Amino acid sequence: MRTLTQQLTQYAAYHRDRRNIATHFIGIPLIVLALAVLLSRPAFTLGALPLTLSAAWLLFTAATVYYLVLDVPLGVMMACVSALCLALGEWLAAQSTLAWLATGIGLFVIGWVFQFIGHVAYEHRKPAFVDDVIGLLIGPLFVLAEALFGFGWRPELREAIDAQVGPTRINADRATAHR
Repeated sequence: MRTLTQQLTQYAAYHRDRRNIATHFIGIPLIVLALAVLLSRPAFTLGALPLTLSAAWLLFTAATVYYLVLDVPLGVMMACVSALCLALGEWLAAQSTLAWLATGIGLFVIGWVFQFIGHVAYEHRKPAFVDDVIGLLIGPLFVLAEALFGFGWRPELREAIDAQVGPTRINADRATAHR
């Protein structure tokens, strides 16, 4: 299994334009929330347990376990984000069928529009998941890590990524890299 640095570096190689990264700060959370909404129905209980389970719980639990294996502190932070998404997703799934589907599908479509705008208009490169489907799982972790890097979190991790794929840039021509 690849390490956190290897996973984030591979994903970062497809995301060096800051404008593309900015679209991911919108698109990926919308997609993650959409999955929580859409997969929270149907839900079922196990015997007398007070916990309601759904496909959303299974997906988010599996993802959280993977994130924790990659890196405990980042995995714990992702678990918190996932819990918020699940709570909101369950609430939205409890609404009328029309509201549930409109919200879930709407968030999903809008999220992917942002993703593809970032890749087509700014990055000029296909999304990471096209070459490695694990990119679908790493995307949310990448967005959280990028946000934390902005606050000075784990500069050695950011430097290791930049050392392998170069710094982020804001120019579209790739000829030079500016910070």
